[in-house]
Amino acid sequence: MPIDRKVARFNRRFANRLVGPLFSRLPGFGKVHHRGRKSGREFATPVKLFRRGADIVITLPYGPGSDWVKNVLAAGGCEITTRGRRIRVADPVVFTDEGTTRMPALTRRILSRVDATEFLALTPVASPVPGARR
Repeated sequence: MPIDRKVARFNRRFANRLVGPLFSRLPGFGKVHHRGRKSGREFATPVKLFRRGADIVITLPYGPGSDWVKNVLAAGGCEITTRGRRIRVADPVVFTDEGTTRMPALTRRILSRVDATEFLALTPVASPVPGARR
C-alpha cells in the first residue's frame, strides 16, 4: 500500500512549498510542471526521479492516482526541472517495478519500506523548451 493520502494532502499544501524550490536543483530530485485537467491552471510538483536509459523515471510513493500523475497522463507529457534545467518530456507510462528496474539502492530501500512499487516513465523530447536555460 502506497503512502496514505493524508500525507500527500499535507505535502501538497505545506511541505512542497518549502522544499520544492530546493529539490529542483538537487541530484535525484526535480519538479514536474503540469496543467490541471479541469482548471487549466499551471502546477509544479516536487518529485524523486532517476534515469533509466534515455527515459526519466519518477517514483510514485502515493500511487498513480495523484492528480499530478493524472494531469501528465491526460496531457501526454509535461516539463521537468532537474538540476536547474527544464526538460520537455512525453509518452508517459505508469509501470510496476518487479524488482528489475535499475535505480539507486537507497531509493529502492526507501520505496520498499512504504511498499511503493509504481513509477512513471517519460521520454525527453528533442526540442528545447522556450525560455529554458541550457
